[in-house]
Amino acid sequence: MVSSFTVVTRAQVSVERLFDQSLSIDAHLESMAGSGERAVAGVTSGLIGLGETVTWSARHFGWRFRMTSEITALDRPRRFVDEQVRGPFRTFRHEHRFETHDGQTVMTDVLTIASPVFGRLAERLVLVPYLRRLIRQRNDVLVRAAGN
Repeated sequence: MVSSFTVVTRAQVSVERLFDQSLSIDAHLESMAGSGERAVAGVTSGLIGLGETVTWSARHFGWRFRMTSEITALDRPRRFVDEQVRGPFRTFRHEHRFETHDGQTVMTDVLTIASPVFGRLAERLVLVPYLRRLIRQRNDVLVRAAGN
């Protein structure tokens, strides 16, 4: 089964700055410090670009995971997509959209996931709420960093 969810974040920062922060490996690491996330292969610092990969190592739910993501689409500063190419999910696709509306930057995250372990009910009750919290936490850090 596949589950999808959306997180919308509004910010008083430029769309270009928030877009770049969203591609920053360093900002991602800062936002995921609680899970001990590290970039261990591929692009491990700075901005990641189209066709490039990063391998993350992190602890979630008490387990250490490795996941390699590739930037599969990039249209600066409107949109980019990262997708798991190796890792714990059957499907992990994260679309990042950026637009300006009423003087604010609106960042929309659309995640599509499928877990090889959990069924759809467990994905909806456990995994989706957990990932939604992580994305909100990540976005708070990105917005603060873009405002500097």
